[in-house]
Amino acid sequence: MNKLNVAIVTGGDVAERSISLQSAATVFKHLDANKYDKYIIELNQGAFTEQGTGAPVDMNDFSLHRPDGIVRFGLIFLMIHGHPAEDGCMQGYFQLLGIPYTGCNHFVSALTFDKQACKDFLKAHDIPMAPSRLLRKGQPVSWQELLDMGLPLFVKPNKNGSSYGVSKVKTPGELEPAVALSFQFDDEVVVEGFLNGVEFSNGVVRKDGETLVLPITEIVPQNEFFDFKAKYENESQEITPARLTAGLWDQCQAQTKKIYEVLGCRGMARIDYILVDGTFYFLEANTIPGMSEASIIPQQAHAHGWTIAELLETVAEDALAMVKQQG
Repeated sequence: MNKLNVAIVTGGDVAERSISLQSAATVFKHLDANKYDKYIIELNQGAFTEQGTGAPVDMNDFSLHRPDGIVRFGLIFLMIHGHPAEDGCMQGYFQLLGIPYTGCNHFVSALTFDKQACKDFLKAHDIPMAPSRLLRKGQPVSWQELLDMGLPLFVKPNKNGSSYGVSKVKTPGELEPAVALSFQFDDEVVVEGFLNGVEFSNGVVRKDGETLVLPITEIVPQNEFFDFKAKYENESQEITPARLTAGLWDQCQAQTKKIYEVLGCRGMARIDYILVDGTFYFLEANTIPGMSEASIIPQQAHAHGWTIAELLETVAEDALAMVKQQG
């Protein structure tokens, strides 16, 4: 049986680079070696090369040029967090080349990566969420209008992940420095009203053409919120399955399914919430969620009864099935 060549695309020149490399290593380790020949392709300073060998990728057709020959890929497993994958740029490129890729298409990826645009889209579908305002670099800011949402406030880059540049603002004097910090990571910043509740995260995939919602994770950060250290340096307790009543469990999973489907997602995604007074308030949708061994989605896969290999096979099969449907 001929094995399919898979490019696990990772790296990038953004703050989330180190997380992306961890995610790619997990995919390389667990993706079925009996079915796939796996190559880690790393983006570094604008160039795509094979990790380890440095062999270059020809961007005319995304073929890998090794000393022992040219490798052409039958599947792209996208594991870049942030630009240029999570924002949809690479999806459009692979769509033009006709190479199957995992995850959402270019439009859905761009929409979900833009936190405020995604919230604006979901408002029409009656998804509960905190009030928020979008700031653009170089434009005047009405500080009083932001403060009118009440304190505390969360300030975060609009198009960035992994909680880089996120601050919890408790006093009026902290607001302007927090906005300045977020502008170091993006030219747009979201200022969001604070919701006093418990954070939950819910993964979702598509299997055999149907939406499959995974078990829910409850997040108990040691810090004041689920920041970078809580996510990636073990400074949080992640409880899977979450400690929820049957009614709340069903409510969360139903909302996750609704969001995934109305956004038009495919592949693997993760929806984050805050639970306040029996209502799950939407925080954000992650269309290329972290895939380190300790990440939330692998935890949820295990709780579902899957190995990481089974999860990855589901994602790969969904990407390849889309090509057959379009063909």
